[in-house]
Amino acid sequence: MDHFDFKQAPLYTTRYGMAFLGDSLDFLRQLPDASIDLIMTSPPFALKRKKEYGNVHATEYIDWFMDFALEFYRVLKDTGSLVVDIGGSWIPGQPTRSLYHFELISALSDRAGFHLAQEFFWYNPSKLPSPAEWVTVRRIRVKDAVNMVWWLSKTPHPKANNRRVLKPYSESMKKLLENGYKAKLRPSGHDISENFSKNNKGAIPANLLVLANTDSNGSYLRQCREQSIKPHPARFPHGLPEFFVQFLTDPGDVVLDPFAGSNVTGEVAENNERHWLAFELVERYLRTSRFRFPDEAQPAPLFDLYELEEAGFEEETKEAHQEMSREFFALVRALHEQFVQDNISMNDLSERFSLEENDVIELFKLLSLSVPDFPR
Repeated sequence: MDHFDFKQAPLYTTRYGMAFLGDSLDFLRQLPDASIDLIMTSPPFALKRKKEYGNVHATEYIDWFMDFALEFYRVLKDTGSLVVDIGGSWIPGQPTRSLYHFELISALSDRAGFHLAQEFFWYNPSKLPSPAEWVTVRRIRVKDAVNMVWWLSKTPHPKANNRRVLKPYSESMKKLLENGYKAKLRPSGHDISENFSKNNKGAIPANLLVLANTDSNGSYLRQCREQSIKPHPARFPHGLPEFFVQFLTDPGDVVLDPFAGSNVTGEVAENNERHWLAFELVERYLRTSRFRFPDEAQPAPLFDLYELEEAGFEEETKEAHQEMSREFFALVRALHEQFVQDNISMNDLSERFSLEENDVIELFKLLSLSVPDFPR
């Protein structure tokens, strides 16, 4: 990862990755050409109703996305892939669907130069019935539980190996392998050879990915609950990026998520020994995404108390010091020492360090609650 030179320090780092806070377009433009092996992302969807994590109206979505798409194409290696998980949208006021996600794939080909390697479908069996008016009230539509997942590539031959994502054989296939198979012509006209009975250690998966989005025991959600923090509302399941990370990359490759959210992609890449970059615009999402790396994530050089509060941290929590750097505590200790030892007034202290008087009081309060040996 040493060959990446960003103007801004990462919010945190791990053994394999770096997470950056800010506009992903700015960071994308700092990446070298042909430096990324896989872009795995779930951008904000063009939804009927505005969501708290941000989304663009369907009529503006294609033009908005193209700015990113052109940078995606530039930074991908010739063997690299772009995988986009994108949900559908309903036309306001009527039970018909927007075509924006189909228009997007057309634009990615015609305007950005991508090849459509293959379309995938993510079926989420735990998805709630929606939209309520057409599905649960009037009962004239069925549950919308499938997302399109576009796999695109810079060239017709991106790196890929389906041997890394084989599925366990069915019981009937196991019996066939055990008992043997006689080669013959099927009624459908397919000529099944003796190679059909060869044990390939698993079945080739289909392009339908069945993944329930019901994770509740991971470190991210567990720590969100413990600290009364609202988690990111639109996380995809680990199995989705994991399938493509294993299918399309090798250990040591670089995976990028430019709309990182709570950084599921980074966590999956880390666990699979891939280097990763995460770009996220919403500060509270990226700060709390460090929960995914409880033993790995190293903080940025300085952490601000009020940014912690905006991320949802309770001021009184005794674990708050874990989220702040040694430099920050050293600064606050220095403030306190000048206040106590030099008998400086709170007003003089706040003026000396260009802080509001209430800010100094709150800093002392946080430090006294967080550090056992701090003088009360």
